[in-house]
Amino acid sequence: MKPGPALVVGVLLVLLGTLWTLQGLDVLGQSGGMNGQRIWVVIGPVAALAGVALVVSGVRGRRR
Repeated sequence: MKPGPALVVGVLLVLLGTLWTLQGLDVLGQSGGMNGQRIWVVIGPVAALAGVALVVSGVRGRRR
């Protein structure tokens, strides 16, 4: 993957992962199907970590 798209996808995954984690922990106080569901407490950080890895690889790819 080229550095530009890797950065964009990585940042989106970090943001979504954070959102999913907060929804799974029922921190946001919204009503919905994802709130309070513990599976999102697992999926969220995994997605965020994958996003961080993509951001790091995208930044390293830009330096070359």
